[in-house]
Amino acid sequence: MSTEVVPANAASPEDIDAIFGTADAGRCRCQRFKVVGWIWRDSTLDERVDRLYEQTACGEPDAPATSGLVAYVDGEPAGWVAVEPRTAYPKLRGLRVPWAGRDEDKDDADVWVVTCFVVRRGFRVAA
Repeated sequence: MSTEVVPANAASPEDIDAIFGTADAGRCRCQRFKVVGWIWRDSTLDERVDRLYEQTACGEPDAPATSGLVAYVDGEPAGWVAVEPRTAYPKLRGLRVPWAGRDEDKDDADVWVVTCFVVRRGFRVAA
C-alpha cells in the first residue's frame, strides 16, 4: 500500500468531493471557522463548496497559494486536512475555549492550526 500527501491545489475538485462525500464534513466543507456567524443559516452548501474550491485552488497545481492537504492511498483520494495560518480562521478569534488560560497574540500569522480532517469511507479503520 502506498500513501502520498499533496497540497490541495494538486488535487482535483472530484478528488476532494470523493473524500467529503455526504458526511457532516461534506456539508461544512471546512468553512465553520472561516465564516463569522452561523454558517448553516448564512450560506448554502453550493456556496461552501465554491469557497473551498477557491481557498484550495484545487485542480491548479501552479497556483501561488493553497490551503489544506489531500492524502492518497494507492492513488485513490482518501483523506483531507484543513491546515492554514490561524489568521485564516476569523471565527476562532471569538471562541472562548481555544483561548482559555492563554494570553498569546491571536493575530500571530506564524501560528498554524488544523481545524478539520476527514477520512473517506472505505479508508477508515475501526479500532
